[in-house]
Amino acid sequence: MKFIDNTTNKDLEKAVLAGLSADSMEFRERTTDESLDELEALLETAGGVSMGRILQKKQTPDPRTFIGEGKVQEVKALVQAESCTLVVFDNELSPSQARALEEDLGVRVLDRSGLILDIFAQRARTREGRLQVELAQYKYLLPRLTGMWTHLERQAGTSAPIGTRGPGETQLETDRRHIRRKISKLEEELEEVRKIRSTQRRKREKNGVPVVALVGYTNAGKSTLLNKLTDAGIPALDRLFDTLDTTTRQLKISDTLTVLVSDTVGFIRKLPHLLVDAFKATLEELRYADLIVHIIDASNPLWIQQAEVVDELILELGAEETPRLEAFNKCDLDLSVTHPRGDDIVELSAKTGRGLDDLLEKIEQILQKTKRKVTLRLPYDKGGVVETLHKEASVLRTDYLESGIEIEAVLNPDTYGRLRDFVVTEDA
Repeated sequence: MKFIDNTTNKDLEKAVLAGLSADSMEFRERTTDESLDELEALLETAGGVSMGRILQKKQTPDPRTFIGEGKVQEVKALVQAESCTLVVFDNELSPSQARALEEDLGVRVLDRSGLILDIFAQRARTREGRLQVELAQYKYLLPRLTGMWTHLERQAGTSAPIGTRGPGETQLETDRRHIRRKISKLEEELEEVRKIRSTQRRKREKNGVPVVALVGYTNAGKSTLLNKLTDAGIPALDRLFDTLDTTTRQLKISDTLTVLVSDTVGFIRKLPHLLVDAFKATLEELRYADLIVHIIDASNPLWIQQAEVVDELILELGAEETPRLEAFNKCDLDLSVTHPRGDDIVELSAKTGRGLDDLLEKIEQILQKTKRKVTLRLPYDKGGVVETLHKEASVLRTDYLESGIEIEAVLNPDTYGRLRDFVVTEDA
């Protein structure tokens, strides 16, 4: 049975939300009312509607059913009462737990990771994005093959039920070797993407064009901001993971400074590591950006927790040393939420344009401080550093002298810190 949303004339799959808050879990892995609210928003983004939710609290997860037999019966009663076809768990389930729950409940069971993967499968538009999502899906699928079903009917397209949009085949073989071969092939293709990105990055660095990366929690307003700054024309709707593929546009900050602004995929609590790994080719651009602008939804009472999620992923990606500017967005709304103020913080509204001049001024100030034009003199036994400089810096001149290799280059702070001992002159 389908629930009809007359406002959009679209069939919405009916689902029950469930989650566990166990004392033995790490705090961030526990389900809360807030994380269930977010799960409901994810479900709506995927094309479903929540007909109810159940939150279990106990000491430890049940090895077989995760939430315990009693709660399973409670979920089942709600599923039957509301004619639901899906149960979505806020926590990550083991393959055996997912199978046991499907047997007991008589409907499909997804965990949070599976739901997010389904949304990404809908959103990916570019070849790179589709490759990344497909790789994550196969890795998610691999440990779940045994005993799940004889043949996996996975229909691509928007009409498929939530959680069943596969990586583009109408039927997947359950042979592990076949899946592993697909994973290897996708990893090879993404490695080629990484090489192309590396080449593009070196060209940018040689041309001296700084890169500003927009990062933030999903639905914080990154795409809206990029549209406002550059007329990028990205669809920016009020829903989670509305845009997935990275978009880069040129932006003239002032008469003396032009930058490339890159919009990255949004982050979220409990973002599947499979996706983080698959999107490394895209996300590693953060490590090479000259400035990270962290967009924070100032209207969200949970902005601190959301900002922490983004900070942790920036750390995981190795971009913690990159200069950062915090931009508190949606300040046009009636705010009861307070946030800090400081030199590296701006308030803005990407929707109305308020605060954009301040943002551009801050970006220019920070970028002017980050780059250093220097002359280095390297002994010949340090010749390997020359290759590093061509990868990480903008090399203006290289001379091979009797006293060593003299190089004039523009360095980012990280490279400058490592090669400080070889600096002979530095422009003020």
